[in-house]
Amino acid sequence: MSRTNGRPEPEVIVNFADGYAYSKGKMEEAFRSGLMDRPAVKPAEKLSHKAKQEDVDLLVHELDVTRSQAEKMLLENDNDIAQVLTEWVKA
Repeated sequence: MSRTNGRPEPEVIVNFADGYAYSKGKMEEAFRSGLMDRPAVKPAEKLSHKAKQEDVDLLVHELDVTRSQAEKMLLENDNDIAQVLTEWVKA
């Protein structure tokens, strides 16, 4: 912290529209540490095969999950709907 008139500079906290509050000191430290200089993390490779629409629809309606969650569950289980349902019951 820098000093002005013998007193430490007050901590500045700003509330943004996204609902988060940011501390000036912590934000400056993040920039000094090179956080913003690092390359962005690339998402994992997309699996090449797509899930069947009727399987996705079944999972959405029966398990009450979103379409993206249903597609992800199918892709993680090699599009095997029986395996997805078995894993769902076990959880």
